Amino acid sequence: MLHQKRRPATYADIEALPPHVVGEIVFGVLHARPRPTPRHGVAAGELNSEISGPFGRGRGGPGGWIFIPEPELHLGTNVVVQDIAGWKRERLSPFPETAYIEVPPDWICEVLSPSTQKLDRTDKLAVYAEFKVGHCWYVDPAARTLEVLALVGGKWLLAATFKDSDPVCAPPFEAHTFPLDVLWVPDAPQA
Repeated sequence: MLHQKRRPATYADIEALPPHVVGEIVFGVLHARPRPTPRHGVAAGELNSEISGPFGRGRGGPGGWIFIPEPELHLGTNVVVQDIAGWKRERLSPFPETAYIEVPPDWICEVLSPSTQKLDRTDKLAVYAEFKVGHCWYVDPAARTLEVLALVGGKWLLAATFKDSDPVCAPPFEAHTFPLDVLWVPDAPQA
């Protein structure tokens, strides 16, 4: 039996997806997924709020960063979307006017979902290493955990882990501490 060689995915494949689907191309393979759940969105939104004040605007912190929720990154032939990406301000100058960004971020955050964590933890992490993204955070709203990875010598090392309501002080944002439970949707009161 002959096997047909699959053609690498193109941006046209992403454009052909329905509007409620997020598409990515990682190592030539198209990955499509539905929009995240509200719990996922709350975790991403709260984390973005928590770090953008001190690091983006310099309110109670050093400033100097630009944060973008769900940016589309074009890293070589890969098209990837994270929940939040951050750049040191001087690295994103001039500011891009395109719908995508080609400058690799300094920090990314992936909020894990059962349908995406395999890709997030393997192939996408390899892309981030190849393009020298310095830090990767994995937020898991179901397990209520945060894993902090740092790229050291081209390899990802686990720099810290946090759970439940632990105080978070982690690279590259050590100048600000916040309780991890601000990311979680409060449980509904029992009737």
